[in-house]
Amino acid sequence: MSGTTKQKEAVFSAVSSVLTEAGISVNEGDNFAASLNRELRAQVTNILVEGFNNGTIALDKSFESEADLRTYCSGLTSNWLRKDPRMNGGVKYVAKNPGSRVGSADPTIKSMRTLLATRTDLSVADRADIQAAIDSRVAEVRSSKKNAKVLTAEQIELLKNAGLDQYLS
Repeated sequence: MSGTTKQKEAVFSAVSSVLTEAGISVNEGDNFAASLNRELRAQVTNILVEGFNNGTIALDKSFESEADLRTYCSGLTSNWLRKDPRMNGGVKYVAKNPGSRVGSADPTIKSMRTLLATRTDLSVADRADIQAAIDSRVAEVRSSKKNAKVLTAEQIELLKNAGLDQYLS
């Protein structure tokens, strides 16, 4: 991947160049999103798509179509406009709903959420029961992840050999 630009840097560069070209003053730490209208964002997307197609911007996945790549670039731009302090007014990014993805890979939770979303004929009590089951399973998944960090026998042996066995109990 040498010779390719990181996506974060590519977005910063593209946004900076589009704003500068539009005659808008750009200084690191400004809120760039406030200056971008639909047309300017489209120009940023075009620059990113071209960079991905040329291989000058790092990309670890492939896309079925040009439209999918454009959608990805639009989301990528929004992501870095929110997260990069050089473009978001110098604000530290804080997720709106931290932990909201817990259980997204768990098949039981997926099934229960799908059931809840697809069954419109359920009573309020039935919906509450399903939601309670979802909440219970999410709590299980959360606690199992916290407890999953257990030292293996091999790691314990290495720590003992390093003279750190007094910290193991």
